[in-house]
Amino acid sequence: MSAVPAADGTLQAWLAYVEAQHPNAIELGLERVREVAGRLGLARPAAQVVTVAGTNGKGSTVAFVEAIARAGGWKVGAYTSPHLLRYNERVRIDGEEASDAALVEAFAAVEAARGGTPLTYFEYGTLAALWLFQHASLDLAVLEVGLGGRLDAVNLVDPDVAVVTTVDIDHTDWLGSDREAIGYEKAGIARAWKPLVLGEVDPPSSVLRHAYAIGANAIRLGSDFFHEPVDAAHWRWREVGAELLLPPPRLAAPAQRANAATAIAALRALPGVLPEDAFAEGVANATLAGRLQRFERDGVEIVVDVAHNPQAVRGLAAWLAAWPPAGGTAAVFAALADKDAPAMVGALADAVSRWHLAGLDDPARGQDVDAFAARLAGTAAASASRDARVADALARAVVASSPGDRVLVFGSFHTAAAAIATLRSGR
Repeated sequence: MSAVPAADGTLQAWLAYVEAQHPNAIELGLERVREVAGRLGLARPAAQVVTVAGTNGKGSTVAFVEAIARAGGWKVGAYTSPHLLRYNERVRIDGEEASDAALVEAFAAVEAARGGTPLTYFEYGTLAALWLFQHASLDLAVLEVGLGGRLDAVNLVDPDVAVVTTVDIDHTDWLGSDREAIGYEKAGIARAWKPLVLGEVDPPSSVLRHAYAIGANAIRLGSDFFHEPVDAAHWRWREVGAELLLPPPRLAAPAQRANAATAIAALRALPGVLPEDAFAEGVANATLAGRLQRFERDGVEIVVDVAHNPQAVRGLAAWLAAWPPAGGTAAVFAALADKDAPAMVGALADAVSRWHLAGLDDPARGQDVDAFAARLAGTAAASASRDARVADALARAVVASSPGDRVLVFGSFHTAAAAIATLRSGR
């Protein structure tokens, strides 16, 4: 087992050490993390807390909550996962990523408190973020669930408002094989007699049953709050007795208006009152890397998205249909081994004319490109080109494209991160 890094060691040394401390990348359950949190003296990370779970839309909803609250003058901490390019992206305080030094200090505090209790990488990170938030005198902490909800380390904290964005089939090895089972796990972040904001019109009945059983106040999109278009420059959020006229979200996907509406409902369910203009400013300014993020190379538009399950890819298909390129669309696709890759290809089969596959070398769930291609036999991507790395597949796709064409890169956070790093480097 590796030695504990020095208290003033590098962040990379600490992350390598943290990753080596538990035999499993994922180990759901709150007993161990609650024990260490008690030793750390963790109480409330902020005056108010919003916790966000869901299959898709979590990160975007957190970004909207954070941007709106900050526009209203609140000091906000946001904890999200996974990151794209730097671990520091996971912890933001007052709009700024946590520094290496701050994260090292937090990891050292967690390590000193844990004794012999094993913690996963995510559990270390969650406790470190909560420790930093508790020392930052925040008005609001926005916490994104890592996996599921009921047994996720983030559920250590009692939220003032819980949010479930959407529920679809993903992470079936841990959460169950259908929407009802998965919905029950995600609804586990709700608290008795507290608001539970639901960001889809038809949530699983398991979510509603759980809310009823514990006395949580379910606030539902399409029943208790609504979003609707007004004109090209505006949309309307409304609930009984109140409405807001808002600009389009900077985040471009069709689902982002629902995510923004859900974030607004969550903030309005908190006891604190935000000025009305904060909602428009936050909706217009919220940004998030890897969500239909656009680049250009020699007249070819490149769009990078973290979509990694069929529901998210259906959202990509809707965006492609609404905003077609002048030319054709090629796809660079790389997914983890436990994802429903054939269903993702099927969702885009009508929109993509050329496919390029790549491998992913994630040690836990990666797969090489030949194994990936074998899983896609019989799909529209069956005859795709193959490259070992996302960067090589992207280069091949761009060379094969003409000005006016679009290249869509998607399939996982790893895929998006590799593409963004390549494109930012100018390669």
